[in-house]
Amino acid sequence: MQERTGTPAPRPALSWSDLRGSRAGVWGLGVEGRANLRKLTELGADPVLVDDRPPAGAEAGGEGLAGRPVLATGEGGLAALAACDVVVKSPGISRYRPEVRELSARGVPVTGGLALWLAGADRARVVCVTGTKGKSSTTAIAGHLLRGLGYQCLTGGNIGQPPWDPARPDAAAGCDFWVIETSSYQATDLAFSPPVVAVTSLHPDHLDWHGDVATYYRDKLSACSQPGADLTVANGDSDLLAERAALLGPRVEWVRADDEPGADWMARLGLLGTHNRRNALIARACLRALGVPAAADNAALAAAAAGFTPLASRLTVIGEVAGVTFVDDSLSTNVLPTLAALDAFPGRRVALIAGGHDRGIDYRPLAAGLAARDAPTLVLAIPDSGPRIAAAIEAGSPGKAEVSVCPDLAAAVGRGLRWARPDGVVLLSPAAPSFGVFRDYRDRGQAFAAAMQACAPA
Repeated sequence: MQERTGTPAPRPALSWSDLRGSRAGVWGLGVEGRANLRKLTELGADPVLVDDRPPAGAEAGGEGLAGRPVLATGEGGLAALAACDVVVKSPGISRYRPEVRELSARGVPVTGGLALWLAGADRARVVCVTGTKGKSSTTAIAGHLLRGLGYQCLTGGNIGQPPWDPARPDAAAGCDFWVIETSSYQATDLAFSPPVVAVTSLHPDHLDWHGDVATYYRDKLSACSQPGADLTVANGDSDLLAERAALLGPRVEWVRADDEPGADWMARLGLLGTHNRRNALIARACLRALGVPAAADNAALAAAAAGFTPLASRLTVIGEVAGVTFVDDSLSTNVLPTLAALDAFPGRRVALIAGGHDRGIDYRPLAAGLAARDAPTLVLAIPDSGPRIAAAIEAGSPGKAEVSVCPDLAAAVGRGLRWARPDGVVLLSPAAPSFGVFRDYRDRGQAFAAAMQACAPA
């Protein structure tokens, strides 16, 4: 865990246009870091490339690195960044790291790509969507509805390609609105907020980056209250958000899953779960806040909702074997979305596959949620956090949920299928990240699908 001193490094109020001709450090060379490099190259800046763990081939420039060498942070990289006019860091690099504070103390501004973009954007046409979970789906829903209503809309940020990336095929196109998924990492960089921000949920997460839960909450919600903020569209079913209403900016509109009971336009989205109904209602509220007239018209929204493609690994039905439904919710990396996924199947037998990279999440709330569930539930606990999940459930909901510790995902799928017959659900909703065993949540979801196919009759 990184050293913490209570507040992050200062947030410079710079835009991309301010970096023209500068000597600019690019710290971190993932998806966003490479987009930052492309943008700086377009601006005629002189990029200096630094990464904590330089990718293979970086010594010779590497693919997508414009033939430039990459320095390791601890092997001359920090000194190279200190000689820059500005440093553009990737979101995964915590603002609380001592190196960030050292650069700031030397007078080198450290910022992020989204902060630079938002500082120069027409923020009246931007919505930032944040939240522990639900922000990707809400961003995708809002973007789909806007396009279905005839607007040019670009989605980006933490989802897909960054909006400032010159490599985007739509980068040069005119745009009516931008819907930007904003992670807690990115929010901590922002010096400005758009007038409309949405918060889909709040639950402890990313404590290794932020240091503690109180800091995570403060950083996550900081997107609601920077200069320019006006309205926060917030999840009205979240007690944690209600307790922190003072952090939500000048005005708050609370949206609950049971709002607008007669509205049926959301069925056209094809999404499972009460939480996704609330996500759709939050998206609608954002459109209203942007001044979109058709956002008040259920028939227009129903037509716009048609053809929506749910995002992969977000409570997605991927097939059926022997009458058992298989659902991929691999992106659920903590307890909150896993409980929401279970709630999507009231009255049905569910074999829940849970476990993954162990980052110290408290699984007692999962045990409490299982204790409140009426239908039979089998928890298939897989490494690395599986044993802790099993122990929490056995202690917190004895007799309510059956628990089986499995050596791997494939074994859990086979055990789940046998138990869930003839008409139950095998649900991959791990309440843990995928790191270690899998490259990412997509890789984990693909492994789940492959294990399902292996169980299907020839």
